[in-house]
Amino acid sequence: MSAGGEHLKDEGTKRQVVLAGGTAGLISRFCIAPLDVVKIRLQLQIHSLSDPVSHQSVVGPVYKGTLPTLRAIAREEGVMGLWKGNVPAELMYVCYGAIQFTAYRATTQALAQLPYRLPPPGESFVSGAVAGGLATTATYPLDLLRTRFAAQGRERIYRSLFGSIKDIAKHEGPAGFFRGCSAAVVQIVPYMGLFFTAYEGLRPTMSHLDSLPFGTNDAAAGVVASVLAKTGVFPLDLVRKRLQVQGPTRTRYVHRNIPEYKGVVRTITMILRAHGVRGLYRGLTVSLFKAAPASAVTMWTYERVLKLLRETELAALD
Repeated sequence: MSAGGEHLKDEGTKRQVVLAGGTAGLISRFCIAPLDVVKIRLQLQIHSLSDPVSHQSVVGPVYKGTLPTLRAIAREEGVMGLWKGNVPAELMYVCYGAIQFTAYRATTQALAQLPYRLPPPGESFVSGAVAGGLATTATYPLDLLRTRFAAQGRERIYRSLFGSIKDIAKHEGPAGFFRGCSAAVVQIVPYMGLFFTAYEGLRPTMSHLDSLPFGTNDAAAGVVASVLAKTGVFPLDLVRKRLQVQGPTRTRYVHRNIPEYKGVVRTITMILRAHGVRGLYRGLTVSLFKAAPASAVTMWTYERVLKLLRETELAALD
C-alpha cells in the first residue's frame, strides 16, 4: 500500500485519534451549521417550486435556493435561527468524529492482519463503511434531535435539549429516537466507503501539488471525495430527514404539510409518485455546498491536530 494510504490509518495512538477526530468534528460542525439548517428546510419542503398555484395552500414559508433561504431564515427567525439544533449537532459531530476515526483505524489495522490482504481501495471501502455504520448508529438520537430543532420555525416545539429528550421518550418511546435510522445506515455505509476510498486514492496525488497553501492538500482531497460520495447516496439522506420528523409533532414544524411516511421503501415510492426523481434530490445543491467545506475542514483539522498531538508528545519524551 502506498505511503499516502497508510498515513491516515496508522498514524497516532488511539487517544490521539479520538482527540483529533472529536476536534475535527466540533470545528467542522460549527462552520457549516447554517448550511445544514438550510439543507434540512429544503429537504422537508414538499410543495412544487415550479407551480406557484401549489403555494397557495401552504401554511409556512416557501424556500427557493440556498442564499434566499439563508436570508429568509435570518430575517424571519433572527441570525441565530441559522444555528438551530447546533447543540445536539455539536455533541453528535464530536462523538461521531471520535468513533468514526477510531473505528476506521481499528478496522484497517485488523484488515492488515488478514492472511490475504484486500487491494488498497477495498480496504479503504470496508474500513470507511464499518466506521460510518458504527458512528451513525451510536450517535443517531442526536442526529434526530438536530433535525427536529432545525425544522422548528417560530413555534417552539422543544425548548431545550433535555426537554426534547423527555418529550420524545414520553410520547414516542425509545423507538422515537431512531426514526429513519435504517435509511441513515443504508446511506452512510456506501457513503463513507466511497468517501474514504476516494480520499485515500486522491490524497497521495494531492500531496504532490505544491500550489495549495497552508497544507490544504488534505482539504482538497476531502472536498472531491465528499462531492462524489454525497451525490451517490443523497436520496437516502432526504428520506432520513422526512422520517425523522414523523410522530406526534409532524404538523407543527415550519413546513406543516409534511406527509406521513412509514419505512424507507414506502417513503421513496411516495416521493417518486408525487414529485418524480427530482423530488429525491431536493436540497442537493446546498448539501454539496455543505459537504465540501465540512469534509475539507474535517480532514484538514484532523490531520493538523493529529500531527500537533504527535509532535507534542514526542517533544515531552525528549
